[in-house]
Amino acid sequence: MRSSQNGQIEWILVPILGLFLILLVAFGMWGCPRYGIYEQRLSGEAELAKATQNRQIRIQEASAKMESAKLEAGAEIERAKGVAQANEIIGQSLKGNEAYLRYLWIQGLENGTAPTIVYVPTEAGLPILEAGRFGFGVTPKEK
Repeated sequence: MRSSQNGQIEWILVPILGLFLILLVAFGMWGCPRYGIYEQRLSGEAELAKATQNRQIRIQEASAKMESAKLEAGAEIERAKGVAQANEIIGQSLKGNEAYLRYLWIQGLENGTAPTIVYVPTEAGLPILEAGRFGFGVTPKEK
């Protein structure tokens, strides 16, 4: 904007500035909705990319779990084969060796590892074989 010597604005610039302001407002009215659509499209693409990445992560984790389970199952099968072979060897070595089994039983008795008696409670809470021992289940006339 230029000033004249009198301090007045040249009136030719006023219509140009007004036209520029009108064009700026018109461009804003045309561009704002388009920018909103553009922004939503970018947001949707970002969400889609994130969902795709999360799905791929879950697939990789599931694949790793499946491979791990297969390997653990294989290890368990191999361990079971080893135990079965060991049991077969022990069984073959004890077959026809009654004296050694008797010796092991006697050693168990001497070491205090004799078999223990297990009582199974009944509906009254007492073992069946021990019910008469304490006088339960016996009527006074029978005593």
